Amino acid sequence: MTWTIHSKSTELDTLLLEESLFFNGNGYIGIRGNFEEGLQNGTRTIRGTYLNAFHDIVDIHYGEKLYAFPETQQKLLNVIDTQTIQIYIGEEEEKFSLWEGEVISYDRYLHLDKGVTERHIHWKSPKGKEVKLVFKRLVSFTEREVFIQYISLIPVTPALPVKIMTSLNGDVENFTDPTDPRVASGHAKRLSVTDVRLIDEAAYVEVETYTSGLKAAALSTVTVHNNDSSISNEVEKNGVTTTISFILNGETSVEKRTFFADTLRYENIHSTLVNSNDKLSKIPFEHLCHNQKNYLDRFWENTDVTIHGETSLQEGIRFNLYHLLQSAGQDGVSNIAAKGLSGEGYEGHYFWDTEIYLLPMFTMTNPELAKKLLLYRYSILDGARDRAKEMGHKKGALYPWRTIAGSESSAYFPAGTAQYHISADIAHSYIQYYLATGDVEFIKEAGAEVLIETARLWLETGHYQNGQFRIDTVTGPDEYTCIVNNNYYTNAMAKQNLLWAVKAAKLIKEKAPEKWGSLKDRIQFEDEELNEFNRAAENMLLLVDESFGINPQDDTFLQKAVWDFEGTPEEHYPLLLHYHPLTLYRYQVCKQADTVLAHFLLEDEQSDEIMKNSYDYYEKITTHDSSLSSCVFSMMGARVGYLDKAYDYFIETARLDLDNTHGNTKDGLHMANMGGTWMAITAGFAGMRVKEDGLVFRPQIPKQWKGYSFRVQYHNNLIHIEVNNEHIQFSLISGQELMVKVWNQEVAITHEKPIKVPLKRGV
Repeated sequence: MTWTIHSKSTELDTLLLEESLFFNGNGYIGIRGNFEEGLQNGTRTIRGTYLNAFHDIVDIHYGEKLYAFPETQQKLLNVIDTQTIQIYIGEEEEKFSLWEGEVISYDRYLHLDKGVTERHIHWKSPKGKEVKLVFKRLVSFTEREVFIQYISLIPVTPALPVKIMTSLNGDVENFTDPTDPRVASGHAKRLSVTDVRLIDEAAYVEVETYTSGLKAAALSTVTVHNNDSSISNEVEKNGVTTTISFILNGETSVEKRTFFADTLRYENIHSTLVNSNDKLSKIPFEHLCHNQKNYLDRFWENTDVTIHGETSLQEGIRFNLYHLLQSAGQDGVSNIAAKGLSGEGYEGHYFWDTEIYLLPMFTMTNPELAKKLLLYRYSILDGARDRAKEMGHKKGALYPWRTIAGSESSAYFPAGTAQYHISADIAHSYIQYYLATGDVEFIKEAGAEVLIETARLWLETGHYQNGQFRIDTVTGPDEYTCIVNNNYYTNAMAKQNLLWAVKAAKLIKEKAPEKWGSLKDRIQFEDEELNEFNRAAENMLLLVDESFGINPQDDTFLQKAVWDFEGTPEEHYPLLLHYHPLTLYRYQVCKQADTVLAHFLLEDEQSDEIMKNSYDYYEKITTHDSSLSSCVFSMMGARVGYLDKAYDYFIETARLDLDNTHGNTKDGLHMANMGGTWMAITAGFAGMRVKEDGLVFRPQIPKQWKGYSFRVQYHNNLIHIEVNNEHIQFSLISGQELMVKVWNQEVAITHEKPIKVPLKRGV
């Protein structure tokens, strides 16, 4: 059961939620789980088809615009709609709808192991005609341009006349909601239809953005497995409607294949679509389903996490991992948006979420996919250099807080551009990838340049005072505290960035001196800068408050009054929707983990005592209004000895979207939280860290579980890790013998037999 998400609900609110939960994607195409036949008239649904990174450029309007405020932003676009299929039955041509006639039975499935969604419906029309319908959908992982809709019709009433009208429509727009800052509030219509025609009876629609000049196209074919059917096409201004008619005497299937392409990735989108259709035209749907299953078998072989003892959590973790795969760009020109490809929340922008919350899972299970995500950041490095200069820096790279194409898209700088830590976050992801893979070639080709250019930013941003290197006027991860000096998270991550820029430079000097020479020339780098990196890192100010025994979040955080949590009504959460930002900035109140997140990522910077004291302090004043927060408190709860708290926080993350606990899943899934659930198990309960001297584990198990297991790839070794109430067990699935640490004990993992290490008690 935990491989299938099953719903029987036809309640409207649930169906709107399921538009996100049942979306189909492959990292390039994302199709929301809308009904082919639509919902009730007047329902405010989000009917969406997205191509990762396909965007337009829209103006940002300010009441008062100052220097270097971005004038435009990119916006992910809802593109050509191919979902619509209307079914009419009987001589009277009664339209199939869940809100007309009688729904005798209804079941909806998302098959996490097969990569297919289904709806099974037994329906009686208002005039008593009965039919059974099965809708299947597949967005292929192996043939990335294709989306398939497969409908089986089974007559209960014999000899039913059936008419099906299916459309390919370029006249679409984006969803807007002016009441919620997390959803776009304008710029709904951003596409012009530039070409509509038939190509050998296939419908073809091409659209172009208003400003960015990008084009996208879709080519759609319809096949009916009924010898007596008739098919006709009508070319209209904005699309093509295909009409199919037949008599339903026995089971009949109708298959619609739609191929997508865009000019971000393809030189000639027309020929790409024709070639894709030709390539797949002879391959039956069942064979494509088989390929999909084989692809997912390989994914789950490396990625699956099992939890023994709680079925609902097992379902939740697999659901999350599956949707991460569906949303991850795999072409070097796209990334993972905050809502993935499931919706339009945050306008399809890429944030720091990818590097801190999503990449760890891919790095440790599917490193080749992780590399593609890192290459995207490398591809926009020039834009980060330009942004640094725009912000007054002579050198370095300041990555945009929100972006698709590489330029800053954040209009609110205190909680956007001021979050300079994103450059260190990206550097951190390169460091973790190298530590996990040992991929020296990647460091030579891309990693060193990113590490050096982001390190340069800190020398430009910070300054020395009384021998300490300080970084002023930035915002950390906690967006309820903005524009501060010496944010602990930022300073700690900047220190790591600086130190690793030096290590990467030394690595290339040693392994490829000619490459080092050419890189230095290209970016005009002097060896003396490495000494400056070291000096800044060694003197980085990492605040410690002796009275509380904690790391203060910033210079003045502890001087502020604590927010009145007892006096805040429950309905006033999340606070950002009910209080002016300045009100929030004046208090000790955290939207999400900040210093606690730094302790997770860089635990060796502080003692166990300081990390525990800090956890206790910040837990009391953190609202977790961000979905990025609970998983961090889960991981660090386990780290500092609060296993019950770690479990409770994990519960909040594991089914956040399935149970719609934040109330906004209909706008799209919470990708960072999904990645956080994987980390909460592997880095939280299993205590896994990837360090310079190897893999480290501090395994624990919640009392509610009988056991859990997962797999990781480390330096081309595939390791199966299993934890139960007695021990942690390591099995080497493939690769060479290696050493790991379990509670500082060296353990050799070999092919001979699984190795067991007893759990520590009373941690």
